[in-house]
Amino acid sequence: MQVNVTIGQIRPRKGDYAANIARIGDIFAQLPTLAVYPDVLALPETILDGYFLEGGVREVARPAGQVYADLNAAYLDICGNDAPCLDIAVGFYERYRDHFYNSALYATLGSTAQIQSAHPDGYRPIRHVHRKVFLPTYGVFDEARFVEAGRQIAAFDAAYGRAAILICEDAWHNVSGLVAALDGAQVVFLVSASPARGNSGDRPGNVEHWEDLARRIADEQGVFVVLAQLTGSEGGKAFAGGSFVMGPRGELLASGPLWDDALICAALDLDDLPLARADTPLLADLQTMLPHIQAEIARAARHEPTVVRWDAAHTRSEDVQRKAKSSAAADRRTVHLPVWSATAFDPESDAILQMNPELARRWLIEFLRDEVMRRRGFRDVVLALSGGVDSALTAFLCAEAFGPEHVLALRLPYRTSSRESLEHAQLCIDQLGMRAATIYISAAVDSYANLDPEMNAHRKGNIMARMRMIILFDHSQKLRHLPIGTGNKTERLFGYYTWHADDSPPVNPLGDLFKTQVWQLARHVGVPSVIVDKPASADLIVGQTDEGDIGISYPRADRILHFLLQGYSVDRLIALGFPADDVGLVKRRLDGTHWKRHLPSTAMLSSTAIGEYYLRPLDF
Repeated sequence: MQVNVTIGQIRPRKGDYAANIARIGDIFAQLPTLAVYPDVLALPETILDGYFLEGGVREVARPAGQVYADLNAAYLDICGNDAPCLDIAVGFYERYRDHFYNSALYATLGSTAQIQSAHPDGYRPIRHVHRKVFLPTYGVFDEARFVEAGRQIAAFDAAYGRAAILICEDAWHNVSGLVAALDGAQVVFLVSASPARGNSGDRPGNVEHWEDLARRIADEQGVFVVLAQLTGSEGGKAFAGGSFVMGPRGELLASGPLWDDALICAALDLDDLPLARADTPLLADLQTMLPHIQAEIARAARHEPTVVRWDAAHTRSEDVQRKAKSSAAADRRTVHLPVWSATAFDPESDAILQMNPELARRWLIEFLRDEVMRRRGFRDVVLALSGGVDSALTAFLCAEAFGPEHVLALRLPYRTSSRESLEHAQLCIDQLGMRAATIYISAAVDSYANLDPEMNAHRKGNIMARMRMIILFDHSQKLRHLPIGTGNKTERLFGYYTWHADDSPPVNPLGDLFKTQVWQLARHVGVPSVIVDKPASADLIVGQTDEGDIGISYPRADRILHFLLQGYSVDRLIALGFPADDVGLVKRRLDGTHWKRHLPSTAMLSSTAIGEYYLRPLDF
């Protein structure tokens, strides 16, 4: 039997249920134009609401019955009562018996008569609701704080056979696919909202890992796997797409693009299942051994020691004794085997910081379009173009994301600013064809600085930085251009910026790139080499350089930061070969500037304190 599946790889509008139903309605309208009308439409996790909602879950969660009614009404309105039945797997935040869940609904859309005809067991349009069992609560995830865990992984009957649903983290546990297959699932639908991370390969690292996970489920259990992934971004966390369909031998049947919305179509031939399971009878082997494995699982859960017995040898056989004597008498030669060793760790190697610059470029372009245009509704942006590599790279990315005619670059020199900075900024303006303006800040800075005879260069530098942000945000309000930030990850971790100045713009494409990675990406996109190769400088004090202020080179600092952020201790880094003075310097700078990366500390007096109890993501 053939089952035609279509994956709707799309981005949701965060917290806008009606708009997301309408977006799915657009897919319904497109179905008749496909080469084959699908039997099943699979949509990603939380597609009706957006994923990172935090406390907003309680505002958007709905009963499964309401979700079905709204989807079915949209389907009938668009496709008509005579449209063929359409099964749908769709992720949403559910309210069920006064609890909140991250759930996925599997149901049949169509008229009552059509559904009754499709299902011989009667009119049961909702076939299953799966509630996410494994709730990630690590890294960027905090699901267990806002929803409850489901307690069941089960297969269910569909018109074509048996299916099961897993939601994202469920599939990262081997047991989930196993239980679904043991319950008779022939097709496993994975609905996911997995934010992209890891950019050293051709695809984000988690996309690579998803393919490995799905292949393991498909191949080991002999099932089809359909993965539906979100696209778009939420609060800087991008969803890469890359949805696919995997066959029961672990073969990739169809795959979707990275970053873009798409419909991915595939035909599943269920008659392949017995052939695949006969070729690799892993599921049959497991079913045979399951009682023994269950007994061992129960023993392990009780923490009972295992008992393993074996027979002891009484004497060496005569044949073995004879060969041993013969070997001792023979002329023995020493045999040397080739030795293969792991490469020794080199603390001077930048390999850990290497990335795929083309992947990073596309990633950041989509991030900018999502955050500026799709989410905030802006068409134009404004940025401060200093002539340094960070602002130059940001300008190049913005020009590609929005078109150079939609980018306003402001040169904001003080009277002591380097002439070279102005010239290098102009190089970018000319190469990209951006709109530009030059505004001298000397009079505004000096009007305040000259009031204080004790004013020093560092204080004046902070005034310059904040004056530049005043001008940037004033142009934002005047022209309705969204300000774009230019700070990199190393500066942010070191606190090497003026608080409430450089860090103020609401969108920053470079904030998760170390300085050495900024250089990599800048070279890739074509930033003039004279800008990339010059010593980095904030240009607030004559003769100032970043590395002179910080006390360590960026490449060495970035390598140490990389390991500190992963939880390596100072002692371990020193043992790996990093100089103790360098490690100490970086650790002190990192630990001493956490306050600059947070909102102001606020006394908490209630159980509704903003940012502590009242939690809402910035884009909801």
